[in-house]
Amino acid sequence: MINNRGSKKIDEEIARLKADYEAEIAKLNDEIIKLREENERKDLLIKHYIEQIKIAQQRKFGTSSERTEMPDRPGVFNEAESIATDETTRPGQTEHIEYDRKKRKGKREEFYRDLPVREIVHGLPEGERICPKCGKPLRECGREVVRRELEHIPASVTKIEHVQVVYGCYDCDKCPGTEKRTIIKAEVPAPVIPNSGIASPSLVAYIVSNKYVLALPLNRQAEEFKRLGIEIPRQNLANWVIHVSKSWLSIIWAMLKDELLANEVIHADESTHLVVNEKGRTAKQKSYMWAYFTGRDSPRQVAIFEYQATREKGHPMKFLEGFKGKLHVDAYAGYLGLEAQGIILSYCWSHVRRKFVDAQKVLPKDERKNFPASIGVRLCDHLFFLENYYDEESFGREQRERWRELLSIPIAEEFFSWAKTMLPKVRPDSLLGKAVSYSLNCKERLMNAFMDGRLEISNNRSERGLRAHAVGRNNWKFSYSPEGAKASAIAYSIVETALANGLVPYMYLQYLFETLPNIPKERRHECLPWSPLAIEKCAVPEPSDRPEILI
Repeated sequence: MINNRGSKKIDEEIARLKADYEAEIAKLNDEIIKLREENERKDLLIKHYIEQIKIAQQRKFGTSSERTEMPDRPGVFNEAESIATDETTRPGQTEHIEYDRKKRKGKREEFYRDLPVREIVHGLPEGERICPKCGKPLRECGREVVRRELEHIPASVTKIEHVQVVYGCYDCDKCPGTEKRTIIKAEVPAPVIPNSGIASPSLVAYIVSNKYVLALPLNRQAEEFKRLGIEIPRQNLANWVIHVSKSWLSIIWAMLKDELLANEVIHADESTHLVVNEKGRTAKQKSYMWAYFTGRDSPRQVAIFEYQATREKGHPMKFLEGFKGKLHVDAYAGYLGLEAQGIILSYCWSHVRRKFVDAQKVLPKDERKNFPASIGVRLCDHLFFLENYYDEESFGREQRERWRELLSIPIAEEFFSWAKTMLPKVRPDSLLGKAVSYSLNCKERLMNAFMDGRLEISNNRSERGLRAHAVGRNNWKFSYSPEGAKASAIAYSIVETALANGLVPYMYLQYLFETLPNIPKERRHECLPWSPLAIEKCAVPEPSDRPEILI
């Protein structure tokens, strides 16, 4: 028999074992919970990386177009709930589109009207001008233009010698009291680059235009000159560009900046720029090209580029000192300091739409229609459709403001209401979650776009303005020194402003290099791109006055 003492020991042992068992079970349960949480975290991380990989593939290999189908007419919009289930053309269906193509009649003759003509006459050799029937000589009885072609004349270089004529009075030495003969020299225009030897205004304009309009690096230009039989080292070309930018183009740059800051609406953006030889920085550190543009309603369009080594907020604050208007920017935090200077920031709805489009792109096409991101895209599309409608010439500032209040603002408010309901339903680290959070965080400054009829709802004007720099950067890769980067900023400002005002950049640059070294300071306003003289000499010909190549 087991006595009470033994029974008590057994009970205690059983209780101990039971407690150990329960503790072990609790420990295992805790480990299971931790493993589940870790698996969930990893699953979310995997989904996040899959999204990033898909969007990176799409950006690299997919189409870059952001166009979507617009609504049929302004003022008619579906509710957000119906947008998500709205049926488009089903697979297998085709949409029949009828349109009239207007054939232009008699335009070809107009295209060729003002071009110089070089005739190539195709006649029979004298020995073949015999009638095959009667054997008598043939006489010319008419001519017919069989076809017209445009002949390309390759670039050529001509040596120009500036000869100064010296005049002297041969009678002075005969006059009483006159010991020296009077000598007068004819005036010679100042060169664009003193002591350069061969740099003419047209040659330097050609080099600058090739680099900053056609994105042709200087080393390729040096090779092309060599093929023409001219040896101009790349370093010489670089020195010329830096010299004319510092000495002459910087004068116009400063005047253009004053004109820009006199506006009440400006666009701004920045893009990376690599400088390999800058003091205190490595060759791989990113520098920045800041860009500023006038608004669409400005009668004098200006584009200003400014090189800075960093992306610090102090750069736009310093550049825009004295400006008290409205500024189109993206949501980069570096611009927020401008509000302390009295500047009103207007954020870009294209950036908002782009984020919802990215959230769609990671899904298969057949799943995108019912994905919540499609609602955000469609509502943004409605806003842009209306903006295209407001851009008609008949719409002025006040009309845009009235129509925006009537149509655009209700759609924007509906968009933010929908985004607010979506916020708790999406993963914060997903592309859709980031798009929703971005939109709500930027709401106040996005709504600023509707406060003034001169404002646009996007900052696409800046992105288009920076495109020339992006293309050039892809070709020449980097600037060797900060001086070269600053010269590039000035040159881009001049050529982009010339293009925006309807001037031919090469002709305008040549006009500047011929004029600036030879006029007094008080007449430099004649060199601005909207001056009558600059327009007369450098304007792009009207379509009816220039040939069109039809292929």
